[in-house]
Amino acid sequence: MTPTDPATLILMYFVLPVWLAAGFADWLCHRASHIESTSGVKESLIHLLMFAEVGAPLLAALFLDVNALILAVMIVAFFVHEATAMWDVTYAVSRREVTPIEQHVHSFLEMIPLLAIVTMATLHWGQFLALFGLGDEPARLALAWKQQPLSGAYVATILGLIVVFEFLPYAEEFLRTRRAGAPLHSER
Repeated sequence: MTPTDPATLILMYFVLPVWLAAGFADWLCHRASHIESTSGVKESLIHLLMFAEVGAPLLAALFLDVNALILAVMIVAFFVHEATAMWDVTYAVSRREVTPIEQHVHSFLEMIPLLAIVTMATLHWGQFLALFGLGDEPARLALAWKQQPLSGAYVATILGLIVVFEFLPYAEEFLRTRRAGAPLHSER
């Protein structure tokens, strides 16, 4: 499928790439602050948890029919991710310097998922309303593959970018913090 709807194109070619760039920028900030010798493994594990919290809804949006169930998963994952982000920052600021640049990057990492969800709700308005018992459509709660899948080239490119700019850097961060031997439970 080659999408032509402006909201879909903005989501695919602007929102998602900016989100990936912000995630990579955050990793660069962690590296610059020497996370391996300050907040260590625990903060790195929190980052991997947040990666999973946003990764599951993203994979669902790439491969599954977006219906009331998928929108609900996205919304719940957003709030869980926000709670984890608060835990992450609370933990980090007591153990290392979180610079203004990193704080600004965090603002992108918090608001871009919200922008993505709002855009998805707009694109699937009937199912969004149905999630709350409103509108004319019944809420669809089944997991189903997209009837019109995204192009294989787009999906492969996005998954490749996720691996290169998100998964590998955060896996490297985890390994770096493990090798440095910073304690999982800090005294501070």
